[in-house]
Amino acid sequence: MYIFLVLLLLGFAFNLASAFTAAFCRRLGERLGSALSVILRDILGIPVWAIGFVLAIRAPSPVLVEPTAVTKGLGWFMVSAGGLIILVALATIRLRAAAPSTRDALAQSGIYAVVRHPIHTGTLIEFMGLLLLKPMRTTALACLLGLVWVLVQTKLEETDLLQRLPAYREYMKKVPRYLPRF
Repeated sequence: MYIFLVLLLLGFAFNLASAFTAAFCRRLGERLGSALSVILRDILGIPVWAIGFVLAIRAPSPVLVEPTAVTKGLGWFMVSAGGLIILVALATIRLRAAAPSTRDALAQSGIYAVVRHPIHTGTLIEFMGLLLLKPMRTTALACLLGLVWVLVQTKLEETDLLQRLPAYREYMKKVPRYLPRF
């Protein structure tokens, strides 16, 4: 029944390990180091934790609150908005999202001029939307673990980006992490 936890944690661990591109490239060379990051994130990380989320949502579990038409509508809006944010961010950074390397250029335009981690922002919004759509204990646990994972992933990625992209330090001072300044 709780196989979803194993898959979530395993997928999150692979994803966290993918944030060491600079170290992998130093140790293994640019090509192998970048390839290792791709395997850890795109082949082992994201698909495994995504399956874990699907299993968490589908698992029999006590309902925390009864969903209403309003919460379901808001949930679908948040899942869609989070997905749109992620798609816009991926379109902006293109191949750098799938295959990071030490030769990457810093993305500072489009959505990246507004927030440093729009993919993480979109993911967090999607997690909140999923919880509104399926307010069950297993979904809440998956979303809580997802929140912790995103926060740790962001820290690790920023450490890696500071090593790979010297201009990232100045960018951090100008652009907020998750939410735009109003």
